[in-house]
Amino acid sequence: MISPVLRLAPKAAARATLFTSALMIAALGAMQTAVAETVPAKVRAQFDINFNGLNVGSFEFNSEADTQNYTLSAQSKVSVLLGAFSWSGDTRAAGKIVSEIPKPSGFTFDFKSNSKAGAVKMSFAGDAVTSVTHVPPAQPKTNVVPLQAQHLQGVVDPMSAVMLMSRGTSGNPCTRRLPIFDGKLRFDLMLSPRGQIQIKDQQPSGQPNIGYVCRVKYIPIAGHKIDEETKFMARNDQIEIVLRPIPSANMFVPYQITIPTIAGPATMISRRVDIITAQRQQIALVH
Repeated sequence: MISPVLRLAPKAAARATLFTSALMIAALGAMQTAVAETVPAKVRAQFDINFNGLNVGSFEFNSEADTQNYTLSAQSKVSVLLGAFSWSGDTRAAGKIVSEIPKPSGFTFDFKSNSKAGAVKMSFAGDAVTSVTHVPPAQPKTNVVPLQAQHLQGVVDPMSAVMLMSRGTSGNPCTRRLPIFDGKLRFDLMLSPRGQIQIKDQQPSGQPNIGYVCRVKYIPIAGHKIDEETKFMARNDQIEIVLRPIPSANMFVPYQITIPTIAGPATMISRRVDIITAQRQQIALVH
């Protein structure tokens, strides 16, 4: 007989992956905003996903931006219980940069698992979401905080949240609040400082080996169920992102994300980050 924890593990791992993806995308924003002010730049970041101390998948982020436009993509893969449960997701976003502020135009998220597949598509105009499409169509659910028109104003999709991150490498990056709508959930992520750690590279990179530890507060606003899982995440004070300054590229990059879940801890740890700076310098971080 499978224990309750093991029954929860696949679902928790997939949800943790979605959440860590949102956090990772948000953390990568310092890269994009920094380089978008000058010439095109590219970033490729690869991460390992661990759940309860075991490697269960991978996450890869790719981005390209110039002074007017940006395109972002991410791929996530999870396999739990020796392959009994598998899940993958592909996320894409695009938009324009107006006065250094992201104006998303489109967002798509495709996912599939052993038992189902689906997609979410969103369109934007100005500062608001104009359309949301779910495939298959979303079914009405009870015990859900209803979305209101104001919840779709002044928000960005999880991918475009990257552009809201602070620029440069001066000061502490752990002071910001991101308003996000993923097609279903409207929530904020609020970061606050929680100290520093030392980071070791497998290969010399010439970059500082310091990491800023940011506490992340998940603030549900609408679209979520009023259940124990939501309450657990909302009161969780152990969610963290570690951001590493890269002065040569005038940016911060994420090193590690930690998220305790009901079924166990999930972490996303940097394996390799390749950066092409505004000056076309190539930087490789191998952790």
